[in-house]
Amino acid sequence: MNKVKLLAMTSVIALASGVTAAQADKLTFYCSAQEDWCQLMARSFEEASGIDVNMTRKSSGETFAQIRAEATNPKGDVWWGGTGDPHLQAAEEDLTEPYESPMRGELHDWAISQAESAGNKTIGIYSGALGYGYNTELLASNNLPEPSCWKDLLKPEYKGHVQMANPNSSGTAYTTLASMVQIFGEEDGFEFMKGLHANINQYTKSGSAPIKAAGRGETTIGIVFMHDAVKQAVSGFPVKVVAPCEGTGYEIGSMSIIKGARNMEEAKKFYDWALSVDAQNLALQVKAYQVQSNTGAESSESAPDMSTIKLIDYDFKKYGSSAERKRLLQKWDEEVSTLPQ
Repeated sequence: MNKVKLLAMTSVIALASGVTAAQADKLTFYCSAQEDWCQLMARSFEEASGIDVNMTRKSSGETFAQIRAEATNPKGDVWWGGTGDPHLQAAEEDLTEPYESPMRGELHDWAISQAESAGNKTIGIYSGALGYGYNTELLASNNLPEPSCWKDLLKPEYKGHVQMANPNSSGTAYTTLASMVQIFGEEDGFEFMKGLHANINQYTKSGSAPIKAAGRGETTIGIVFMHDAVKQAVSGFPVKVVAPCEGTGYEIGSMSIIKGARNMEEAKKFYDWALSVDAQNLALQVKAYQVQSNTGAESSESAPDMSTIKLIDYDFKKYGSSAERKRLLQKWDEEVSTLPQ
């Protein structure tokens, strides 16, 4: 009888161990970069590690909202990509886990600064400047002047020709809002957003959608990160990329481990791998032209040259804070989005 009990206990332990082992070979990956890049990262990590990856792609604002909603019962393990502001806010709200990767010595200073400003709960993985692109054929057929500055987009002749994402769902669009406030001051920055609103034909959910629409000829101008506009141009669409004359904001795309991750060790393995040269070089396969955070990563001649762009001293700590982000979005909702077009 004791032997029977012993065998039964051994079977239960073995079964439990088997379940644990199966769970340990999985990773739930939230991705806020472009869809094809997200897919490539997921499949490449599976090949490199043997870990089964379940990937979900959403914009950074949507992913942040999901992580916050799941805080008491986290379902995701690691969040990769998207603008740094919501990653910083997630760190401030204690939704992400501090981790110091052994790969840090290979990274640019700006990537480490992003980590240090968040108590090492996030890290920079790429950087890119904000701007816009326009469809040259549509511009010509509508006899529109070539825009070169932010304030050009307020001209009445551009009414119905401009598209951007909604800052509530898109990190790109929130960076646009925060950049205008920093470039022009808060009062004039919101006056700019009101004037822009009058010319907007659609607020999209995704940050890169406006320039894809411009490439397809569905809108004339799309406000995006410049690397997204470059991708359309390199892909053969009639898109010209603009670095606005007044100067512009930029992003530090980031990565964070979700607090309470069910697969913590797998999340750390992904984190380390994603900071490697091999992983960051994958960007060029999908025409992602951001500046990668690993100093040894390859760059493309087509990528925007950050040294030639007039970049503002973007205050990531302030505009990535929970209180400031909430305040600006509420003000945009109340004072801009409700205006007639």
